[in-house]
Amino acid sequence: MAPGLIQAFAAKEETEETGGRRRRHSSADEAIAALRTWTPKTRLGREVMAGRILTYEQAMASGLPIREVEIVDALIPNLEDEVIKVNMVQRMTDSGRRVRFNVMACVGNKDGYVGLAMAKGKEVAQTIRKALTAAKLNLIQIQRGNGSWESSTGPGTSVPFKVQGQAGSTRVTLMPAPAGKGLVIGETGKRVLTLAGVSDVLSRTKGQTRTTIN
Repeated sequence: MAPGLIQAFAAKEETEETGGRRRRHSSADEAIAALRTWTPKTRLGREVMAGRILTYEQAMASGLPIREVEIVDALIPNLEDEVIKVNMVQRMTDSGRRVRFNVMACVGNKDGYVGLAMAKGKEVAQTIRKALTAAKLNLIQIQRGNGSWESSTGPGTSVPFKVQGQAGSTRVTLMPAPAGKGLVIGETGKRVLTLAGVSDVLSRTKGQTRTTIN
């Protein structure tokens, strides 16, 4: 059985033993609670529920699309989430002022998996949940390495080689760093890399770096 399903049913038994007095507040607890009543609608979901797929690596290797967020919660139950940016957009229409929200959210297990997504909506709470769901469906596995020959054991705490990404006019370059160097990058980059499981990196940025979304 997948790790998340084991936690969900174990938590159900514990709640029943305490007379249902257990309270849940975090999004991780809500995700585990949702697994109890989950009815898979896709082939991959049924494979996970049946216990034939137990890890996220097996799910990706199957070639089947991941269209249910419960699949991610079942295979990686220890995901942490963080809201990167909440932006309010106001627009004047014939019927008055219309307010909408743009939310960017990130999820990760701090051990090589990270997902990033954006969502739009009329209410903040609903839009945040929508962004977190999309981020889980965008989950990817990253490569990690060591920035020094002196620390060559384990999966690594840095990026394995120089990598570069660009969005709009913003260009970010990440370079390997030795263990103990820390995250030499802006606050937004630190939050994303921490969720990905990278703790040491050097960086260089060009362009409009004030644009958080880029």
